[in-house]
Amino acid sequence: MIDLKNNNIILTGSTGAIGGSILEVLYNFGANIIATGTNLNKLDKIKKKFNNIIIKQFDISKHEKIEHFVEECNQIFENKIDILINNAGITKDNLTIRMKDDEWKDVINLNLTSSFLLSKNTIKKMLKNKNGKIINITSIVGHTGNFGQANYAASKAGIIGMSKSLALEYGKKNIKVNCVSPGFIKSEMTDKINENFKQNLVEKISLERFGMPIDIANVVLFLCSHLSDYITGETLHVNGGMYFS
Repeated sequence: MIDLKNNNIILTGSTGAIGGSILEVLYNFGANIIATGTNLNKLDKIKKKFNNIIIKQFDISKHEKIEHFVEECNQIFENKIDILINNAGITKDNLTIRMKDDEWKDVINLNLTSSFLLSKNTIKKMLKNKNGKIINITSIVGHTGNFGQANYAASKAGIIGMSKSLALEYGKKNIKVNCVSPGFIKSEMTDKINENFKQNLVEKISLERFGMPIDIANVVLFLCSHLSDYITGETLHVNGGMYFS
């Protein structure tokens, strides 16, 4: 039986397809959640749907504000942050020789550096309780690479290496750090893919279909629960058999 009552969770990127599914699943299992995003309209919809969830409009690319944000969350949770889920991310695709410096920097800064700073400042709080979990949402692209996504692939591969290092550093303090690596998940982004290209992608997937956001949310739920208490430094792949680690 999974029960997340009394578990205090920070979730970034809560307004996207995967983030929204993670939010709903954790809410249904009783978690206390601070959900972040930048789209005020989408955040308002979350607030109306889940009246017990605390909503924070916060841009995690504002690195100078992250320490204060984590401190604020810690106060709301009465000095007990149990879980951080780094889910927020962006893409700015381009072929390498055409990629602008800002396209590289923006993706690395938000996907990788923001995740590092959120983890760093949250770990400082978790150390006082000698307990905690950090779950980082990466991507199959961080393992395989992808055309036009050198920046995105680098950011996600960086998160995987960072997570292993954090797991090594803080395991003795009972802080577990793991990754969930989605494959191609049905969303507004994948709906825009050309049908011929989409079919080519599906043919590379053993299960012959795109995943659904709930497929990611269920794995995150497992990592949040006591069932995963002896797992750290790992990446759980959720890609339907498109890539085997």
